[in-house]
Amino acid sequence: MSTRLDVKKTYKLFIGGKFPRSESGRYLPAKSPAGGQLDNFAHASRKDFRDAVVAARAAVDGWSKATAYNRGQILYRAAEMLQNRATELVNEIARSTGVSAAKAKREVTLAIDRLVHFAGWTDKYSQIFSSVNPVATSHFNFTTPEPTGVVVVLAPDEPSLLALVSLTAPVILSGNAAIVISSEKFPLPAATFAEILATSDLPGGVVNILTGKRGELVPHIAGHMDVNAIVDGAGVPDISVKLQAGTAINLKRYAKHSPAPADWFTAKVEDPYWILDTVEFKTAWHPIGV
Repeated sequence: MSTRLDVKKTYKLFIGGKFPRSESGRYLPAKSPAGGQLDNFAHASRKDFRDAVVAARAAVDGWSKATAYNRGQILYRAAEMLQNRATELVNEIARSTGVSAAKAKREVTLAIDRLVHFAGWTDKYSQIFSSVNPVATSHFNFTTPEPTGVVVVLAPDEPSLLALVSLTAPVILSGNAAIVISSEKFPLPAATFAEILATSDLPGGVVNILTGKRGELVPHIAGHMDVNAIVDGAGVPDISVKLQAGTAINLKRYAKHSPAPADWFTAKVEDPYWILDTVEFKTAWHPIGV
């Protein structure tokens, strides 16, 4: 009697709404906590990162010009799609990280709720954080937040899905496009999430997800001149130092969010002030009576 071998899935990158293979042809094995091979995932290269920046830059114009209400609808739709594939994601998290099915289900449920939470902020954050400023001349003076552009998001290893969603949603809701560097240790939940985004209404390029080794990409992230901001949730001191050194040279915005793994499951990370990490405040003057 012959023995049949399982066909291991090979997860690709998610760039511009498509699933390209890494241009380098490199793949890495995803291991279970017991050391067994689960599947394979793409090992993103410098060229892959550059392609993701190009895709994100192309997406910013249309996404930022969409109405706040429409962006909220699209994020809500992503939450719907995530809910439809919740069982698959629960299994992916459990087999990748070794947590119980109950804890994996809690993580997926909170990821859905977190998307809904930030979807509700798309048409509210501008009202709350804008201002009409008192000035000493006969002018109206308004300050309003606008998206900064292309943002790189580095996700921590744990929790692999919930942290990624919690970091990415406040970035894109204002009209930015994101390049997300997934958990290096547990990349499969992020790769599955990419498949979910591809079937939602999110325009291609608004979220791009790269898997592989963070350390190889960090110098290129820090030095790329068409990246406007970095949200660092990796929680790795050496990476933070390198990223901040790069932002000092080309004046990227840098925000660090690295709560303890348990804190990602709390309301602490639903802070609307995280939205302000990747917006710029623009002030307009208009003469009164004209």
